[in-house]
Amino acid sequence: MAANYNEKLLLNYVPVYVMLPLGVVNVENVFADPETLETQLKRLKEEAGVDGVMVDVWWGIIESKGPKQYDWTAYKTLFQLIARLGLKIQAIMSFHQCGGNVGDIVTIPIPQWVRDVGDSDPDIYYTNRKGTRDIEYLSIGVDNLPLFAGRTAVQLYSDYMSSFKENMADLIEAGAIVDIEVGLGPAGELRYPSYPQSQGWVFPGIGEFQCYDKYLKKDFKEAAAKAGHPEWDLPEDAGEYNDKPEDTGFFKRNGTYVSEEGKFFLTWYSNKLIFHGDQIIGEANKIYAGLKVNLAAKVSGIHWLYNHHSHAAELTAGYYNLFKRDGYRPIARMLSKHYGILNFTCLEMKDTDNTAEALSAPQELVQEVLSKAWKEGIEVAGENALETYGAKGYNQILLNARPNGVNPNGKPKLRMYGFTYLRLSDTVFQEDNFELFKKLVRKMHADQDYCGDAAKYGHEIVPLKTPNSQLTVEDIADAAQPSGAFKWDSETDMKVDG
Repeated sequence: MAANYNEKLLLNYVPVYVMLPLGVVNVENVFADPETLETQLKRLKEEAGVDGVMVDVWWGIIESKGPKQYDWTAYKTLFQLIARLGLKIQAIMSFHQCGGNVGDIVTIPIPQWVRDVGDSDPDIYYTNRKGTRDIEYLSIGVDNLPLFAGRTAVQLYSDYMSSFKENMADLIEAGAIVDIEVGLGPAGELRYPSYPQSQGWVFPGIGEFQCYDKYLKKDFKEAAAKAGHPEWDLPEDAGEYNDKPEDTGFFKRNGTYVSEEGKFFLTWYSNKLIFHGDQIIGEANKIYAGLKVNLAAKVSGIHWLYNHHSHAAELTAGYYNLFKRDGYRPIARMLSKHYGILNFTCLEMKDTDNTAEALSAPQELVQEVLSKAWKEGIEVAGENALETYGAKGYNQILLNARPNGVNPNGKPKLRMYGFTYLRLSDTVFQEDNFELFKKLVRKMHADQDYCGDAAKYGHEIVPLKTPNSQLTVEDIADAAQPSGAFKWDSETDMKVDG
């Protein structure tokens, strides 16, 4: 059957990807059940018209045997299967542990030989004020220290991405791998592990700053001395994971966070995170420059306490976002240097989804983050934060994908670059669920048939360009000036149940 398009409506098309199960390649580096996956992928492609899949490519699986002993065999088989079915691949370079976050049903630690270094030097891990270590991801403090059999953490990530490129070159050349999403922190997100369930955090706690390892401590003390304030120290009054902001000296009204010392700390803490992202995405850009792939980075949707004056949960995660200071546009500015895409989350959430005490505002947060990325001239993709099967969540996703609706005369004013559905499971295929999911895809596609040629909807992938300028602290300060958000329609014009 020939595909049926209206060329102008096709320019409103938002491709849909589906995230594969976490353990699709298991911790033993085996692609265990190709038959079931093939059956499911065929249904997604043929019955729902899905454009592609997203898959975690776990560092803890690939380089588990020892330094530079990469084994891509299982992933190669998986990717070849996906490509054979005509689906595109978004590959996540997952440098974090799987296990300990929302929805983690399997455990895949970072490589044992890296953890062995941590046994004798636990400061390679993010650490809270009490000294509790978080072993999900290496601290930014060791990004440039040669502690890992002579390599720095950034070299570990860079070498891994180079090996991926060499081993998947044919799939990149063939246009099967379209996105490389670079993991930059816990859960693959550019953030600090400020709200670890493994340490007892529960929603909507403020979380804790995670910069008390000896390397980041030293970095802060040097920065403070350089600023003429050797007496300044890391916060002592920011409370614990499940405190309320008002119960802490740091986040209460007129608390430490608005003092000179507090502002200096928050600038240092958030800038460390942005320059960490800049350096590693910079490595990815060098590796993939000239190839027809997109680079992307994921930003976490910290929607709780967004309506508190302190934005405490965002601050502990490393997003220095306040009413009069933009925490997200600087990240977009950084990504724009590398021609990167910003991948955001919680697209399905409405403000009414959580209790009033959570002071949660996911709708405003999504509008803010997407607006800032668009103002910086970069593309935005996104996903749902929690499993979603109903019309309410789907309609909210559709609204965020095209905030001002479909333009019957061509390209819409605002359009997300892509949506990734979390995640593939048997539940998706339950009869009513699958019918509604098929509608979601159809509406994402602006009621057009599946289109395998991305150029037709304005998404032709061009060879990756290299940066023409370096990110500076001035860039960050400039991007942090408040600038307002675009206006969203009150509801989507493409409802799944309309």
